Amino acid sequence: MDVNDDKNLNDNPKEGKESSWGDKYEETKENISEKYEEVSDKISDSIEETKENLNESVKTGVKKTKSFFKKLFFGIFFLVLLALAGYMFYCNMTYSEGTRTGQLIKISKKGYVFKTFEGQLNTGGLQGAADGTMSTIWSFSLKEKGMYEKLESLEGSKVMLRYREINKAMPWQGDTNYFVYEVEERN
Repeated sequence: MDVNDDKNLNDNPKEGKESSWGDKYEETKENISEKYEEVSDKISDSIEETKENLNESVKTGVKKTKSFFKKLFFGIFFLVLLALAGYMFYCNMTYSEGTRTGQLIKISKKGYVFKTFEGQLNTGGLQGAADGTMSTIWSFSLKEKGMYEKLESLEGSKVMLRYREINKAMPWQGDTNYFVYEVEERN
């Protein structure tokens, strides 16, 4: 080794240290950068995975909710239909059956939306009222057009009517709960 070589080493003692510190700094900086990118990628992947899981959970929840409400709707619809059928059965149950005899004073077809056959029978006799006396008029309904035509020909005559009283008449059935199903002319 020559003296000049020693001199070169001694002249720049900082130069060797600076390059090793600079190299270490750059190396550390690169390591930190790489780790930052790795962590950043892991976090991004984790966020994406969480988003996907959340979307799947929401979609599953929406499907379950739709299914529940569909079942609930059909269940309620079925119960309403069942209740309506039960109510209609109750309304059309026969409460009483019997006969009424008197003079047929009126038979008509009436109604705005539902045309029904209605009639009145004067059963005779007098009924006491607060302001005097009045005759008793019995109102009834018919379901069949044939019966209507037969009673129309007997209007003003004395007749005996067989009827059936139901619990409640629907608007399309008639105005009264009394439905005549048979008629006999009386003298």
